[in-house]
Amino acid sequence: MKPINLVTIVDNDPIFAFIEKKILEETNLVNQIRIFNNGLKALDFIKLNAKKRELLPDIILLDLNMPVMNGWEFLDEYIGVKHTLEKKITIYVVAHSLTDTDKERINNINEVSNFIIKPMTKEKFEKIVKALKDKSNSLNKI
Repeated sequence: MKPINLVTIVDNDPIFAFIEKKILEETNLVNQIRIFNNGLKALDFIKLNAKKRELLPDIILLDLNMPVMNGWEFLDEYIGVKHTLEKKITIYVVAHSLTDTDKERINNINEVSNFIIKPMTKEKFEKIVKALKDKSNSLNKI
């Protein structure tokens, strides 16, 4: 399977982000990984590079519980700027646990592909990449 160019991890827990990065690297399915410790830094980077396709992530792995700007706030802001971006970004919410209300809220946000319960594993990431590739291939066949 061809690797994803860039994955962005948005998580304020440095240990989790480090472990997640190592797991993603072990899959050999991603060329670059960028980490932000809050949603505001990630959003600012995306806005700054909106027209630079090669700097925009293919996938964002987004934690919900962070200081400064949490995942929900990030998603609200992202929805407002996504039309300015040079490419579509696939977003997965990654959380330790989710309430039924959280799951319903996530399912109602079109910009979120799905959610993953921590910890990230090689198998979970491989499924993400496969789903992204399958989606891309089905669009190419139209």
